[in-house]
Amino acid sequence: MRITKNQQAARTLADLYRSIDRQHAVTITYRDQDGTETVRTIEPYDIRTTKNGHIEVRAMCRLRGDARGFALHRIISYTCHRIGFVLDRPEATTPAGKGIVVRSAAQLIARELGRDYLPTRRITRDQTDLAA
Repeated sequence: MRITKNQQAARTLADLYRSIDRQHAVTITYRDQDGTETVRTIEPYDIRTTKNGHIEVRAMCRLRGDARGFALHRIISYTCHRIGFVLDRPEATTPAGKGIVVRSAAQLIARELGRDYLPTRRITRDQTDLAA
C-alpha cells in the first residue's frame, strides 16, 4: 500500500498510468467531500485535468459498477494489483473519424489546455455584445 501524502503526485500518476497500460485493477482509500473514507477497487481508464486545475482519475468502480471520477488529491492510499479488468468500460464520446492522435508530451499538454480554455459555444461575427 502506498500512502499518497508520503510521495510526490508524479509518482502516484506514474503508478496509475502503468495500471492503465497493463489493465490492472487498483484498490484506493478515498475521502469524499463529506470526509467519509471508503475503500474501493477501481479499473482506471483515463486521467485528465478539470477546469479548476485538479487531476481526475476516470475509472470503473467495482463497488458501484459504473464509471466514476476520483480526484487525485482525495486519494489517501492505493495498491496496484495484477488483477485484470472485468467491467465493461463506457464507449468513447469522440465521433467516428474524429480521432485525436497525440504524438508528444507537448501535444498532450496543448490539447488539455485547449480543451479547458475553449469557449463553450461558437461565436459568430454578428455577436457584437461579446466583442472586447
